[in-house]
Amino acid sequence: MKTLQKWFDQIAGVAEGEQERLARAREIFFDEMADVSNLEIPACWRRRSRIGQR
Repeated sequence: MKTLQKWFDQIAGVAEGEQERLARAREIFFDEMADVSNLEIPACWRRRSRIGQR
């Protein structure tokens, strides 16, 4: 599968350096332990009401 991806990248003109930068960004910013279950609820439902808080 990686070979097919490499061929596609070569045909499409994706630079190898771009792939390396993308892999590095995934290492830095991807956190397997991040709890994103709260994001399943729409933001408007997560916000507290502003009525009567003056």
